[in-house]
This record gives sequence, structure tokens and C-alpha cells, in this order.
Amino acid sequence: MPSQMEHAMETIMFIFHRYAGDKGYLVKEDLRVLMDKEFLENQKDPLVVDKIMKDLDQCRDGKVGFQSFFSLIAGLTIACNDYFVVHMKQKGKNR
Repeated sequence: MPSQMEHAMETIMFIFHRYAGDKGYLVKEDLRVLMDKEFLENQKDPLVVDKIMKDLDQCRDGKVGFQSFFSLIAGLTIACNDYFVVHMKQKGKNR
């Protein structure tokens, strides 16, 4: 039985490949659908995905591979953790 960490890694890989398909990379529309369904459900700014794509597509070939996608996931996870830590500290002060 896989550990929680192994399950999390597997989930990230499966999500990437679900949207990348057989080609093995994301194009902007793939990234837009992924972000809409997995992250930015309530995001109304249409330029968010354009900015993310520009940041991730360092080769400027219109493709985002798994390594760049994982960098996005890592950055989002770090931001969420930072928010969580600040929130927990504030919550602790209110006790």
C-alpha cells in the first residue's frame, strides 16, 4: 500500500498526464482547462492562465512539460503553506 506521500506524487503525475494526453506536454488550452478544473474554479481574470503559461514556457515553444508543471505545483504548495503558517500563528494569538 502506498504511503500518503507516494499517493500525492502519483496524483500529481496522473493529473498532468490526464490533461497532457499522449503528447506528454501541456499547451495553453490544456493548461487553461487544468487550471479551471483543478485550481482556479472561481478565478475570473482571463489573463491569469496567460501569465502562468508565459512563466512556465521558458523555451517559448508553446509547451509545458512535467518539470515546469511540477514547479508550478511546488510554488502553489509553498504559497499555501506560507498562508497556513501565518493563519495558524494568528489563530494561536487569539486563544
